[in-house]
Amino acid sequence: MKRFNIYLVGLVLSLIGCKEPFTPETTSKNSNILVVEGFINAGLDSTIIKLSRTVILTNKNVINPETGATLIIETSANEARTLVEKEKGLYVTSALNFGVNKKYRLKIRTNKGANYVSDFVDARVAPPIDSVNYVVKPEGLQLYVNASDPANNTRYYRWEYEESWIFYSRYNSSSIWKGGPIAVERYPEESIFKCWGNAKSSTILLGSSIKLSKDVIHLSPLTDIVSSSERLTEKYSILVKQYALNKETYEFWQNLKKNTESLGSIFDVLPSQLTGNIRNEADGSEPVIGYISAGTTQQRRIFIEKSDLPKWQVKDPYGCMLPDTVPLFRQKDIFPGNLIVPIEAIYSPAGFLIAHLASSRACVDCTIRGTVKKPIFWQ
Repeated sequence: MKRFNIYLVGLVLSLIGCKEPFTPETTSKNSNILVVEGFINAGLDSTIIKLSRTVILTNKNVINPETGATLIIETSANEARTLVEKEKGLYVTSALNFGVNKKYRLKIRTNKGANYVSDFVDARVAPPIDSVNYVVKPEGLQLYVNASDPANNTRYYRWEYEESWIFYSRYNSSSIWKGGPIAVERYPEESIFKCWGNAKSSTILLGSSIKLSKDVIHLSPLTDIVSSSERLTEKYSILVKQYALNKETYEFWQNLKKNTESLGSIFDVLPSQLTGNIRNEADGSEPVIGYISAGTTQQRRIFIEKSDLPKWQVKDPYGCMLPDTVPLFRQKDIFPGNLIVPIEAIYSPAGFLIAHLASSRACVDCTIRGTVKKPIFWQ
């Protein structure tokens, strides 16, 4: 195990309140540190491990994936599984089926030949989620989770969630430009009016019952949705995933949460040390960011209908102007770039096609921010 301080982020944020502009001096000392994110799933789900490298503050590339590495999951019973790189820096394997009564660890060999290994960890079995629900407040919804372990074995919890919702483009297009001289009628299967949006949790959600006589988590906040949010246009769903942690893993996530979410003023906590369980086999002093844990997960999904909520007014996120009229002779010059999209045909009093109403793609095409494909879980 190693200890190291994350200085750069805290330094910059603490300087936000300065009256005079200040550019901090940056070095490469804390750059290019290996970051390991993921969880060894000993249950029926796949295991996903993400590898990346830190960058200095002046680097415009926020994401720096570690590609071409070899990742192997090992058990205390000498079983092993190699992960496959599905995307840059993203390594995946299907369900391990090795069981929960074993210890697990992760071994990494980078494309430059450096070898890293995590400590062996017990597989923690997550108890079922009791419920996911919400409270209606004047400003919107507050979603929360309830959890418990009758055996009093869990005590430390972590949650992630994934949101999905229906939304619509500002204008419903019944016309489409397909490369000809003018726009033509759009088929129903070509509709770009109704979409599903998707977002994953970006904050660290933790809970602990260690100070309670019973292993119960009550009304632990997940997220808030303002009443004017597009998420509440028609139908909203949230899938919550629950992890069981040991004390060391919980403390790692708690420190990471403090470092990433609680900085910004002189009254906030200072950056704390992060103790991970991953090390360079040849150089134990090399800092590595990450904590590998193992176990099973539990999930619960709920749906919220607009009809179940107060009659809130959803704010138009587009700010669209009224559609423009594009005559036929201009369409071959305007529509090819797909920046302007036809909406509907305009006919003369005599019934002749003379033009199309049109607007910017952002106002017509919902696929810019979502997908027209209905999720398989959607009810």
